[in-house]
Amino acid sequence: MSAVHNRSDFRSAFDVSRETVESLEWFEQLLLRWNPRINLIAKSTETSVWSRHFADSAQLWPLAKSHSGRWVDLGSGGGFPGLVIAIIARQQAPALETILVESDARKSAFLISVIAGLSLNARVLTERAETLDRQQATTISARALAPLRVLFPILERHLAPGGECLLLKGAGVESELTEVSRIWDSRVEKISSRTDVSGTILRIGDIRRA
Repeated sequence: MSAVHNRSDFRSAFDVSRETVESLEWFEQLLLRWNPRINLIAKSTETSVWSRHFADSAQLWPLAKSHSGRWVDLGSGGGFPGLVIAIIARQQAPALETILVESDARKSAFLISVIAGLSLNARVLTERAETLDRQQATTISARALAPLRVLFPILERHLAPGGECLLLKGAGVESELTEVSRIWDSRVEKISSRTDVSGTILRIGDIRRA
């Protein structure tokens, strides 16, 4: 994928509508306004939101097996990838419900503001994923949230039968996979990130204890 530096690059790379790009621009403005107060993204990435955060998140959309049911984003933070998914879904899959799980109340308040401002089919759960009621998710996403050995019990808890997980991981993913395979069986597909040469997307399903 060509580098994504701005709205025009993003629209070309992901074939989204003008309305979707305008929603992302509004999201960006609110993100940069709130960021100095609650540290939603690293300050060093404020000038590269479209590449570092929007494109990195959006690459999950075409990888999802289903765009119906419930998409649960764990540890949403500043809204990545969950809010980007919800914004794309508003035009392309309006029936998809996006659930953003974020235990930090300040970050949850930001997520709620974006959802309300853009009238997204999404809601925020200000809870820890480990103790959250089972979500029966069609798709679960997470971005650099925790090691796989910590994530797998959570994924197994919230994934619906036949559902899949899309996890954005960085360097060290192979050792994480080796470690978790001692305890869990699963179907794992590794996909190269379109935005990070050292990044990997894991598509995971059929999670069960070994």
